[in-house]
Amino acid sequence: MIQRPKYIDFLEEWKNKQIIKVVTGIRRCGKSTVFALFREKLLSDGVQPEQIISLNFEDVENESLCDYKALYSYVMSKMQPDRMNYIILDEIQHVDQYEKAVDSLFIKSNADVYITGSNAYFMSGELATLLSGRYVELKMLPLSFKEYVSAFGTQVTHEELYRNYVYNSSFPYTVSLNSHRNIQIYLDGLYNTVVLNDIVERKKVSDPAMLKSVIKFMFDNIGNTCSTKKIADAMTSNGRKISNHTVENYLDGITDSLLMYRVGRYDIKGKENLQLLEKYYLSDVGLRYYLLGTGRADQGHVLENVVYLELLRRDMKIYIGKVGSAEVDFATQDYEGNTEYYQVALTVRDPKTLERELEPLDSITDHNPKYLLTMDNDPPISHNGIKQKYVLDWLLEDQ
Repeated sequence: MIQRPKYIDFLEEWKNKQIIKVVTGIRRCGKSTVFALFREKLLSDGVQPEQIISLNFEDVENESLCDYKALYSYVMSKMQPDRMNYIILDEIQHVDQYEKAVDSLFIKSNADVYITGSNAYFMSGELATLLSGRYVELKMLPLSFKEYVSAFGTQVTHEELYRNYVYNSSFPYTVSLNSHRNIQIYLDGLYNTVVLNDIVERKKVSDPAMLKSVIKFMFDNIGNTCSTKKIADAMTSNGRKISNHTVENYLDGITDSLLMYRVGRYDIKGKENLQLLEKYYLSDVGLRYYLLGTGRADQGHVLENVVYLELLRRDMKIYIGKVGSAEVDFATQDYEGNTEYYQVALTVRDPKTLERELEPLDSITDHNPKYLLTMDNDPPISHNGIKQKYVLDWLLEDQ
């Protein structure tokens, strides 16, 4: 079992605190496994098995509890009256009006409540309003490159592992599959489940074929600026007319399912958010190869996607940075308000390429840290204060 220390540490930090722990993440990113590891940690710390009430609502065995009253009654019947109870409700979105059960359990002094869901819908609307100020959210992703490397030891080079990481997928279960064919079969099932269950059903999509065309376009354009008009025009040019409103609805579904992430633009000099020309990144670039094949692989944008996800794991707020007419791949800010800038390039060994990649960073006048991340396996170097790093070393850094 691959260890996920960042997520376990989060659960440990908030354990026994009077607040609901909400864990979100795309399907099959490892939420259930993390809670299995957390359960082992609780037991090793002296918690008794009967104090842990764990239910997965994707298991048909728990179908009778997919009503909030039945769920509440069941959990109450299992709770130990004189001890803390650790209540783990996995894939809670399958329970009708589950927020009522969660809220009622939350107010019990001997209940430590953890809930998970596979899309952004379940933390919208009524639940977010009802639990406002009473929950903390842990956003989970598939395996980081560092976690992926830990599954293989030292018998394979980091370069080869990176190729496998982006080509075969970072979903945890794929590590145990022994062929690319089996991985593709697994990703096919995962992709169709997300599309049909988390987008088509939720958004009441009447034309799934058109939705899949939009998804294919978005997968092919990771790291490129997109607008609803640009997408609608692309569909129309291929003989499939679609309105801007429908495209926006599809994009909401794609991001709410956590299949992709939308990243806004920020004017670094003007210090303001920009509303147009956002970019989108995949939760797992292996899905891109699954859907598009390897012939259209843009390795630069794939690397950019990997860096984006790593910044997300490091709890950064992330924007596309605009500097005059130039653009910085990522302008980030941590919880304490510290700002950093990142430019990502496959290689900068050509002097003209190096000059082009450094120019946007050089034009930023503040003194916040600036990084150029590349696949060039060279010693770290500074260009007028801009730190150039080998991106695989950066991905493997301790945080």
